Amino acid sequence: MTVPQVADLLECNNVTVRGAVHRCEDGGFETLADAPRPGRPPSITREDRKALAALLDESACQGRTWTTAALCDWLRAECGVRAGAAWLTDLLHRDGFRWKRTRDTLRHTADPVLQQAARARLEDLRLAADTGVSDMYILDESGFAPTMPTGNTWPRQGSGPWCHVRTTRAGACTCWVPCRWDRVPTWCGRRPAARSTRPCCWSSCARSGLVCPAGLEEFPAGRKRARPCTVVLDNASAHVARAFKGRREGLAAVGVELFSLPPRSPELNDIERMWRAATYEDYPERVHTTSEAVGNAVDQALARQRTRIKGSATNFTQAA
Repeated sequence: MTVPQVADLLECNNVTVRGAVHRCEDGGFETLADAPRPGRPPSITREDRKALAALLDESACQGRTWTTAALCDWLRAECGVRAGAAWLTDLLHRDGFRWKRTRDTLRHTADPVLQQAARARLEDLRLAADTGVSDMYILDESGFAPTMPTGNTWPRQGSGPWCHVRTTRAGACTCWVPCRWDRVPTWCGRRPAARSTRPCCWSSCARSGLVCPAGLEEFPAGRKRARPCTVVLDNASAHVARAFKGRREGLAAVGVELFSLPPRSPELNDIERMWRAATYEDYPERVHTTSEAVGNAVDQALARQRTRIKGSATNFTQAA
């Protein structure tokens, strides 16, 4: 190969190729090693960065958070290295870490056997709902506090930080209906006496909206559903209450079955994705001083979600 061909292959200058050839002819292959880089050597070595990455990965599993200043102190104490916050931030970005808000989770306490069985049952229920054999409703409750969490930490890119929650918050009830676009579901909810926010009921169907804001009505006498129905519930306090469970026989008589999800299994609940959007995208003011303000904020967030879903459903039916 000629010198220009080698230069094109290595994407370098012809003079660089000729210089390397002359050095090899004079002193052999040992003379082709790269010259040392100029300037001061970096204070944070590759081993220090590996130790820092291992610390952050272990802390993410334990639910511990780190700020940039705390990481600088750790490097000074454990590795004897002094580094500024700006330089350390740049190194963390290079190593695949991002500054994110922490999230609450109780998934570490879930039973994997119960989750697998529930996942298989949900697949059967969705298939029956898609084929029109039966109906499927998903009932869920989400927590809203006067002050929403805003903590941050350094997780690895592509993963989310978690803090193990040990407290409860005020809740609002919703109903999600995974069904065909031409069905209009009906559902009634009651505000629990111990809750500080009013319930909001909504669904995904194109022509449905706010169905019933208050009062769980009695079943019509002698009436039974033409198609069986399954209501999927999580283990919220309102769903495991004795007054709620005591209605199983009455619900079964009209063709309604209750199916409870395993504890600590939010990934099995389809409505959780809608709750996340309503909580973080449609709930802009994170602090409220009264329970009435919290209730109004929840109403507005769910109204935005309902409008967005109805618009998407309308566009879907028009495109079809």
